Amino acid sequence: MWDTRSVQINVRLPRDLAEEAEEVQRTDPEFLSRIVLYGLTRRSVYRHLRDRVESGEGADEAESLHSMGSQIVL
Repeated sequence: MWDTRSVQINVRLPRDLAEEAEEVQRTDPEFLSRIVLYGLTRRSVYRHLRDRVESGEGADEAESLHSMGSQIVL
């Protein structure tokens, strides 16, 4: 699907989360890869949309999304 490569990432987490992350890395490294991919993809999409709105390109889309959100009743 994509051209991939390995990366080494060091992060500082609270102890309990660090232990859980180490366990997941040992038992299901593919799952951990998907979590990181998901997070980075969300960040990329958010930045793209934010940049469009800030530059004025996405103003109409932002207004549409805002008005659609105000119509949603839970």
